[in-house]
Amino acid sequence: MTKTVFIDGGAGTTGLEIADRLAGRTDLSILTLPDDLRKDADARREAINDADFVILCLPDDAAREAVSLIANDRTRVVDASTAHRTAAGWVYGFAELEPEQQERIAAARFVSNPGCYPTGFLALVRPLVRAGIIPADFPVTVNAASGYSGGGKAMIAEYESATERAFRPYGLSLAHKHAPEMQRHSGLTHAPIFAPSVVDTYRGMVVEVPLPLYALPGAPSLDTVAQVLADAYADSRIVRFSADAVAAVNVEENAGTDRMTLRVCGNAATEQARLIATLDNLGKGAGGAAVQNLNIMAGLDPTAGLVL
Repeated sequence: MTKTVFIDGGAGTTGLEIADRLAGRTDLSILTLPDDLRKDADARREAINDADFVILCLPDDAAREAVSLIANDRTRVVDASTAHRTAAGWVYGFAELEPEQQERIAAARFVSNPGCYPTGFLALVRPLVRAGIIPADFPVTVNAASGYSGGGKAMIAEYESATERAFRPYGLSLAHKHAPEMQRHSGLTHAPIFAPSVVDTYRGMVVEVPLPLYALPGAPSLDTVAQVLADAYADSRIVRFSADAVAAVNVEENAGTDRMTLRVCGNAATEQARLIATLDNLGKGAGGAAVQNLNIMAGLDPTAGLVL
């Protein structure tokens, strides 16, 4: 039987990305509301309860409210907001995070979609923490740059109307809403120092974790770090480790796709490494991940509808 999906908040940036990936699918049926009923509470409640799956593309408070509207024990949820990423009773929707994570998502009723920055950070750091290469109490720093679409419609309008589009570091108070998610799901004792920025491109993202290898237990080599990451994602069609030497990394490398590429760069003589992830903030960082989670929960090919 074809499963039904309702995208609550489907007119937003992430909702539109998800709808694009689901368009033309014959294994899923999309429930939609007329424009004049998109914010009607009764119409939304009915659609939420009629659907087999609901994908929430809403602000945090609205996402929590939407969950409270569920009046059955059948409807399953993928929440693309920040609201439930560290909440009890929710499974974290990063299928590649742990060896058993895809099975957890498949069995879950409530799945929280990861943030775009945490997706790159966790892909780089979690396998190294799990392997004991990065101690849980190690002071970790993450630098990242995202296309301006990551800020939603308001930032898109601001950037595209500006006469000068500058590189903009932000989150300067070190209280970014993604930091708790990064700490919780990496297994770190302390939140990383997170230094995000916006760059003049619509979509695309670079996430970087610098590591002083000489300060880690046993002073692991670049090759050792690289091998741990390569092994962690050897079977993934979405997260890919690249051992190719590069002189630079383009923020748009994976723009327009739902894949993510990981690299270990650095200097063996100085025992310093730069761990780098590239992804599309609207792809694996948002809409692509939501569709991947939906596919897994529905028992379908996890990559159905994705661009790889």
